[in-house]
Amino acid sequence: MHVEQMKVVLREILTKTDLTPCVVGHRGVGKTAGIVQVCREIGWRYQSLRLGQMEVGDLVGIPYRDATVMHWSRPSWWPADDDPPTLIHCDELNRAQQEDTLQAIFQFVEPPAEGLHRSLHTHHLHPRHKVVVTINPPDGSYQVATLDRALIDRMVMLYVESDYQCWSRYAATRGLDGEVRGFLAGNSALLAQQGAAMEMQVEPTERGWEMVSTLRQHCRFPGDLAMEVYAGIVGKEAAITFMRWLADRSGRPLSAQDVLDRWPDVAEQAATQRDDVQAATINDLQATLQAMPDLTGEQEQHLVAYIAVLPRDLRFGFVKGLLRIPTVALVISQDKYDRIVFEAIRAIGAEAQATPV
Repeated sequence: MHVEQMKVVLREILTKTDLTPCVVGHRGVGKTAGIVQVCREIGWRYQSLRLGQMEVGDLVGIPYRDATVMHWSRPSWWPADDDPPTLIHCDELNRAQQEDTLQAIFQFVEPPAEGLHRSLHTHHLHPRHKVVVTINPPDGSYQVATLDRALIDRMVMLYVESDYQCWSRYAATRGLDGEVRGFLAGNSALLAQQGAAMEMQVEPTERGWEMVSTLRQHCRFPGDLAMEVYAGIVGKEAAITFMRWLADRSGRPLSAQDVLDRWPDVAEQAATQRDDVQAATINDLQATLQAMPDLTGEQEQHLVAYIAVLPRDLRFGFVKGLLRIPTVALVISQDKYDRIVFEAIRAIGAEAQATPV
């Protein structure tokens, strides 16, 4: 993505989520300028931390003793709870010269756990304040440290590249010299040359898919930007597969909510799903039912109706799994469902006994 697209993505992530964007780009491409512009546009304060120049004490503060208790003073850059919304820019994250500096900032760039505040040692950041990271890619042309996968997994990687059209709009807005602009209009190749591919060690993880879920629930990205953003969380291959899955609604398995809440509309599709697709629906149902406190009378009937259309081997495995969920076990164990639930189990059991070993 180019800088203007990066600004759109940053605005969405920073104003609607607690996730930490990490902007990856070559020198001079406009990473910092774009971040500062976003702050101006949304009316936030901008606070820069040049991590390549900082030590642990600069981040966590200086220790002092109060009677028998050790405390750490609040660093001068740390925004107070009642300060206006502030964006803390962790610049040059992978240029931190000391390993302990990088370890100290690790906690700070990690999005806060649910119900908690983002923290750095003993200091807690008010939710109105957010964090963004920028780095140069570790492609051998910069003196940077390699970030480990655990740290990368905690951020949304946004890859920013040079783009003439984007630069020309910026140059016109800033009133840069007309002859320079005219020259580059015919010689756009003389803008910053792209270096090697900026691929980080981004792989699919449970945390990554939770971040994708957060973005899909709270943010809207125009055009193809969604795929680029998701690729910076779970990797390009997983992001492409996911986007194709979203587009292919005809072959998509029914969800738990489809079965429980829309059964009359999906009954025919449920009966004709392939076994592998059926397995995905069953997995979603089991996970959903484990988290549900109880079923409505209508949902109860829809669940049993779904059990009835399953092939016998899938039906047996599904019912066996449901019996491990106490609230659901009570539902499907009612006498009125004997024909569907227990007769199916007995039939499968009898068939298994009759099959020669």
